[in-house]
Amino acid sequence: MVDPYCPPDLSPGGSILFKRLMLESGAPLVTERIEGVRSVSFGIWVKAGARFETPRNKGISHFLEHMSFKGTAKRSQKQIAFEIDSLGGDLNAFTSKESTVFYVKVLDEYIDRGVELLIDIFLNSSFPPEEIEKEKGIVSEEIKMIEDTPDDYVHDLFNEFVWGESGLGYNILGSEETVNSFTRTDLIDYRKRFYRLSNVVFSVAGNIDSGQISGLLEGLLPGEKGEPSPVALERPAFRKGVKVVTKDHAEVHLCMGVEGIAQSSPDRYAMLLLNTIMGSGVSSRLFQEIRETRGLAYTVYSYLTSYYDTGLFGVYVGTSEKNYREVMDLVRKEFVSFSETLTEDELRRAKTHLRGNIILALESTSGRMNNIARQEIYYGRYFSPSEILSAIDSVTLQEMKDLAGRLLNDDGIATVLLGPVSGI
Repeated sequence: MVDPYCPPDLSPGGSILFKRLMLESGAPLVTERIEGVRSVSFGIWVKAGARFETPRNKGISHFLEHMSFKGTAKRSQKQIAFEIDSLGGDLNAFTSKESTVFYVKVLDEYIDRGVELLIDIFLNSSFPPEEIEKEKGIVSEEIKMIEDTPDDYVHDLFNEFVWGESGLGYNILGSEETVNSFTRTDLIDYRKRFYRLSNVVFSVAGNIDSGQISGLLEGLLPGEKGEPSPVALERPAFRKGVKVVTKDHAEVHLCMGVEGIAQSSPDRYAMLLLNTIMGSGVSSRLFQEIRETRGLAYTVYSYLTSYYDTGLFGVYVGTSEKNYREVMDLVRKEFVSFSETLTEDELRRAKTHLRGNIILALESTSGRMNNIARQEIYYGRYFSPSEILSAIDSVTLQEMKDLAGRLLNDDGIATVLLGPVSGI
């Protein structure tokens, strides 16, 4: 049935686009019909990622994601690859701190076959032992590749520093030591614990009928309701201070940041606008000051990461050994002065910029599928694009200043430097 607390988003013609249904298995199905397109994106969102791991099995969420495509009881790895190519579709997955997502994107005429293929992979992956050993080598090379890419690696070091020995601090890929320790039993046990249908959200967007999709899933999924995953999250403490990792790189790569806000925070729209003004885009304060005015860096940006109960607001800059101290001072200055120097004109431009980014991100069926799944996971309800844009427009200058005053404190900043730095 349609969930009564989710208001429908109406198209100009008045047809209901969004629906939420509860499957017999206990898993929610969220759907959004997009008229006038030919593609359909179907995703399986498992509420398990690096945050739910332990020191012994760091990286297992990501490793299990990889191994899920190595064959099932009725399909080999090669058959899976050939089948998705024969549909002209896209089959893939990704792992984050709090979720693992499997998805397929196909033409609407092939949605039945695409859904059946992905469900088979999700439920029936066989984890062949020889493929496990092969994949250990592949993921180990992926770990080395990240460590050889300093503008990526510094973010792993930054997360590790600010969140410490908690799941949010773990590298999603894990370590070579933990990856090489995984056994087939480890994968099966982890899947049994977290890949329960009660711990899953199904999400579909495109030229579809919600009844067709729910009927298809009811025929493919086991009917019994599973127990919820026995996980109690603890909010980690945010660590401030400075960490230096000396490496012989051409540049100094630095991340600076403060504790942010949770996904469901009422300040989330103000936080998006703060990020837009600070360092998201070529007109942002940091880009204009550090790159355009002073010529101190090529790459400079700010970013937001939000979780169930906390978050991170950070800045990345890649600069030279002689300039990194000046860059740090400029970032710190923007942080502590933001609340006092913010103007109505900046806020107005940020709202226009953010509105455009949000609408463009929802132009694809993939973007819509991701959006409604995240809303279900973090808010338990649907926010239409018009509701989101209205909420952005309603943010006031004083709300922005209050938020910046609470978060961007000089004594709450964490800094990690990677490169030719001997001390600070």
